[in-house]
Amino acid sequence: MQTNSLKRRWSTLCLSALLMTIASSTLVAEPLTEAERERLVAHLGKTRQALLDAVDGLSKKQWNYKPSEDKWSIAECTEHLAIVEEVLGKNVVELLESPAVDRSDTAKEDEVMKAIVDRSQKFKAPEVVAPAQRWKKRKAMLKAFEAQRAAAVKIAKEAQDLRSFVGPHPAFGDLDAYTWLFFLSGHTERHIAQIEEVKEDPGFPKR
Repeated sequence: MQTNSLKRRWSTLCLSALLMTIASSTLVAEPLTEAERERLVAHLGKTRQALLDAVDGLSKKQWNYKPSEDKWSIAECTEHLAIVEEVLGKNVVELLESPAVDRSDTAKEDEVMKAIVDRSQKFKAPEVVAPAQRWKKRKAMLKAFEAQRAAAVKIAKEAQDLRSFVGPHPAFGDLDAYTWLFFLSGHTERHIAQIEEVKEDPGFPKR
């Protein structure tokens, strides 16, 4: 009898341990913290200002200078950023209108940021976001970028739970809206580095 009782007790303990393991491995999203929200808003603000500083005071020759035929000018880098800002901004808005999910495996902002700013890996921009002289005036291009960035910052500040809305990325898989906004900001950081590379080219005009 005592042996059977011990067996039953052991079975109960094993079952409890199994249930605890299953529960701990369930993919449940953690709510967005204020510290995370502030981190995102700060990064969006930092890359916005960094872009404006990077293109400030450039002459027309400097603005349009291409290191080679297969490389973008600063004007083309900036146009690409303005287009991507609009496209990804709309995607995030649509994402927030989709059904909420409860997953924790879509919070990949650190992984995404590490990869996106790595200029050792080069990618060809899809045609839809490639520069095509969409804006004739520099001022209009920067105004479009700033308007879209302001909308992204508003979402970062006010959206109730950016962790609960998920959409696929072709390279990183499913990302939550918080990570998507970090991707947007990291993408800007990546191309600011490209702008600085253009400025460092030996043939870059002095003025």
